[in-house]
Amino acid sequence: MTDNDAIGWFADLRIDDRPTVGGKGASLGELTHAGIDVPPGFVVTTHAFEQFLIALEQAAPVRARVEAIDPADLDAVTSLSQDLRARVEQEPLPQAVERAVLDAHMRLTGGDMGVTVAVRSSATTEDAEDASFAGLQDTFLWVLDAQDTVRRVRECWGSLYSVESITYRRKHGLPEDGVAMAVVVQTMVDARTAGVMFTRSPTTGDKSVITIEGAWGLGSAVVSGEVTPDRWVMGKITGEISVRDISDKHIRQVPAPHGGGIVDEDLPADLRTAPCLSDEQLQALRGVARRIEKHYGRAQDIEWAIDKAGALLLLQSRPETVWSAKAQAPVTAPLADPLKHVMTIFGGRK
Repeated sequence: MTDNDAIGWFADLRIDDRPTVGGKGASLGELTHAGIDVPPGFVVTTHAFEQFLIALEQAAPVRARVEAIDPADLDAVTSLSQDLRARVEQEPLPQAVERAVLDAHMRLTGGDMGVTVAVRSSATTEDAEDASFAGLQDTFLWVLDAQDTVRRVRECWGSLYSVESITYRRKHGLPEDGVAMAVVVQTMVDARTAGVMFTRSPTTGDKSVITIEGAWGLGSAVVSGEVTPDRWVMGKITGEISVRDISDKHIRQVPAPHGGGIVDEDLPADLRTAPCLSDEQLQALRGVARRIEKHYGRAQDIEWAIDKAGALLLLQSRPETVWSAKAQAPVTAPLADPLKHVMTIFGGRK
């Protein structure tokens, strides 16, 4: 295996590279290509994962055990998950893969010990247009150095065998041979405020508005539901703000003061009920959301952050699935006899 097989840089990736770099990695590459400001980074590819899995499979089966499990048997799934995750997290990386990750980390950070990274799972089955696989694998924030990054890559691979992930795949009948895990490594954003936005209303499906949710600190608090975010609804074209729902934000998530990871920090009283975004920032977010939706040609679910210097950065964009799925669903079940279909619609009218 060469470094080129194990590592893909955002600047070289497109959305069609999803089989190699997963949904998140492909999206970040596509956004970079579209000129959207994205924290720089690279992806540990599915080729690297496959090389790692070959070593595991030589010792004992992995994929066959997952395919044989009954997703309704929670005890069996839990036992299998614990076993497979432990194996993945304890198995050394193939030498060529570890060397490639260490070299890429050095290139990304320039060897600066002050540059921290986020290590984010990027499964090949997530963020597809017909399936929402987000949130089933692990993400690690404020990872301090190269060796810790290697360890977190293994843990991301291990999360492919979490109880939730195994159950999801078995219930949806996804073949294990088609499931692989890439891992995104990108520079960490020290966010002043962060959140999500939707280019289609998540509550009504309205395509004419953009809904923005945000809170102080890192966006992990919003995504996890630990903080009730501020919420705005804006006209997609006009920019008119029709809803301003400012919450009481009791904490923010910030880098741990000693060592990696993040911690909850109580907010000062003057910030708890203060809006985390200005109108100028809201308009900037609206503009970026419109660009991304136009680029992809469909509604998007977007993660964003604004750093301490005021720079707006995009962390992810995935297809909106809930309302799109509803729009594609037939109003009535198809019937073999077209006349019966007509009678079904009109037969009840008086």
